[in-house]
Amino acid sequence: MSGHSKWSSIKHKKAVKDARRGKLFTKLIREITIAARLGGGDINANPRLRTAVLTARANSMPNENIERAIKKGTGELEGVSYEDVTYEGYGPGGVAVLVLVLTDNRNRTVAELRRLFSKYGGSLGESGCVAWMFQKRGIITVSKEHISEDRLMELSLEAGAEDMSDGGELFEVVTAPEALNDIKEALEGAEVRIESAEVTMVPLTTVDLTGKEADSTLKLLEALDDVDDVQSVSANLQIAQEELDRISAA
Repeated sequence: MSGHSKWSSIKHKKAVKDARRGKLFTKLIREITIAARLGGGDINANPRLRTAVLTARANSMPNENIERAIKKGTGELEGVSYEDVTYEGYGPGGVAVLVLVLTDNRNRTVAELRRLFSKYGGSLGESGCVAWMFQKRGIITVSKEHISEDRLMELSLEAGAEDMSDGGELFEVVTAPEALNDIKEALEGAEVRIESAEVTMVPLTTVDLTGKEADSTLKLLEALDDVDDVQSVSANLQIAQEELDRISAA
């Protein structure tokens, strides 16, 4: 896949460029809160909460924010009750899109998602229409500026990673979800600089996009990712680097 970028790589680059820490903190706090509500406030006994807290710390969230979010989840502090919902749909060119949401108002959220899909030439689908095209995996991204491909491959496989791929400006280390934290810590122990680490939905196959379809699909995915209720967006698109350069320059 050299010379191509998947949405997982593109969105990490976008997040670093935008540096929208306030919006990111909102999403992380919601995830911590619902993880604590569903599985309890002990990070050692709650893998989802542990992953959320580690992600928050990696993004420099203050400990008091993390502790407050956990207490809201466990009921020690009063807070909003969120639902964990997955929405599915199609973007331009038939790209499969999976949107993971935490919301306190389903009607508001689905109306906004339907509006965005329609605006950018896609459509919101029925439950189950694209979920089978994805599998849950841990993804660790590492900048190519800080390590060679061979060295990262050696360290990753030694730590128990499943695979590694070229994501354009980033390398992507693929892990089993439950192994994400251990492999992240092993890489950091070897002084590898981690750009991001998250459990996400990874496509089993990808769709190559060019021209207007590539442009419209990226706009759709970015708009979905900007919705406050949306925790993560996954899509099975693949875009050649020259297309990304063209779109960025437009």
